[in-house]
Amino acid sequence: MKTISSIRLTLFCLLLIVVLIFGLVVGRQVFLVGNQEPIPAPELTEFNTYVYDQPRQLAEFTLTDENGETVTRESLRGRWTFAFVGYTNCPDICPAAMANLRQTDKLLSNELPQPDYLLVSADPEHDTPEKLRAYTDFFGENFHGLTGDLDTLRELAKSLSAVFVHREVDGELLVDHSGHFALLNPDGELAAVMQPPHNPHNLAEAFERIYQWAKANRDRVSS
Repeated sequence: MKTISSIRLTLFCLLLIVVLIFGLVVGRQVFLVGNQEPIPAPELTEFNTYVYDQPRQLAEFTLTDENGETVTRESLRGRWTFAFVGYTNCPDICPAAMANLRQTDKLLSNELPQPDYLLVSADPEHDTPEKLRAYTDFFGENFHGLTGDLDTLRELAKSLSAVFVHREVDGELLVDHSGHFALLNPDGELAAVMQPPHNPHNLAEAFERIYQWAKANRDRVSS
């Protein structure tokens, strides 16, 4: 009887050890999957692009779009957006920048999410919704504009890593402003900054790499 009891005790102990080992292995895998380090941001200096490892939140704002509708920070959620600070009376930089974005839009693969393109006005006194609409419609249906309170626009520009300054020359208003594109992710956050000179092919390539990187990190979190 003692021999049978000893065997049973030994088998029970072995079974318990196996269960404990299995539990530790499974627990370790769950811990590792749930605590995976995010994939580092891609290095895109060859495209004049800097990608933030941790996207930056934009300033809160309430502004008006080219259709006269109210737009807030939450309105930018759900899609990728190229944002640019400029103004409709800009004689050179802005038309070239918008043309580059239009060409970039044509180069993007249909397998990628199709982004919006947003002109943040640096001259709200003259950039009425009607004027913004006439300007942005020329470049495409996914081109939009924002105007409104000057201080609010300055704060939004600042959170896009951009600035603009008003000055008068011979009685004419001139606006000096940043020339980069700010790429916003579908959470409405600043994901990357694309510095000039801008090349549409480089912009399209940079966007695809940033999108694939963001998707890979999202998949790691959800797996």
